[in-house]
Amino acid sequence: MKQITSIQNPYIKSLVQLQEKAKARKQSGTFLIEGKREIELAIKGNYQLETILFLPDLISKDQITQLSNDSIEFIEINKEVYQKLAYRDTTEGIIAIAKTKSLSLLNLKLSENPLILVMESIEKPGNIGAMLRTCDAANIDAVIIANPKTDLYNPNIVRSSVGCLFTNQIAIGTSEEIIQFLKNKNIAIFGATLQNSNFYHTQNYTIPTALVVGTEATGLTQVWRDNATQNIIIPMQGEIDSMNVSVASAILLFEAKRQRGFN
Repeated sequence: MKQITSIQNPYIKSLVQLQEKAKARKQSGTFLIEGKREIELAIKGNYQLETILFLPDLISKDQITQLSNDSIEFIEINKEVYQKLAYRDTTEGIIAIAKTKSLSLLNLKLSENPLILVMESIEKPGNIGAMLRTCDAANIDAVIIANPKTDLYNPNIVRSSVGCLFTNQIAIGTSEEIIQFLKNKNIAIFGATLQNSNFYHTQNYTIPTALVVGTEATGLTQVWRDNATQNIIIPMQGEIDSMNVSVASAILLFEAKRQRGFN
């Protein structure tokens, strides 16, 4: 089995670039996954793994070979190399290099009565990761990201989603492309915004539904407000007029799930 013990190794340097640079991930079509559970979820989500690096002090070869098939290369690394690559403070001694997926709207497989979350221009990886966790918990049909501001394979999204990056169907497009996609499939658009809105709990989400959220700073852009079937609002009873976007998304999604009898 191959071993790497130097952080100056050119391959290790290339992996550091994958951790740190969206451009490197885009050019190579690969990204890093850290942690046994996350790797297991990626495999279950049909992500193709190229290589697994492991620290034998923390995880054995027998444990990692149970994760995947014979086509994957295994590389044993030392503590110095592992600490150079590891994104988290506490982890399990295993890092995988995986291929990115096509995130086209055309690849989405929707049910007859879909429930979708659309995120418009969400910037903070932690918020995206938290919303992906909620979407997994609610078992919705798909997550669509409009006009993305952050690379989906950012290591902080992988980390903060605790692997739910791999358990959700995800697509990316412009707002205009996504609006046309939803209209073509007769999916009602409910935009979370302050302007011309009805209380969220008064609406019917038992029909094919897309819930659309924007940034906390500026909210949804005009194109979404103009094309919404209905704009909706979560009533605020304190001094502020908005809440964290991941929290708002959870409230909206689970109201839709409640109306659908959690089906």
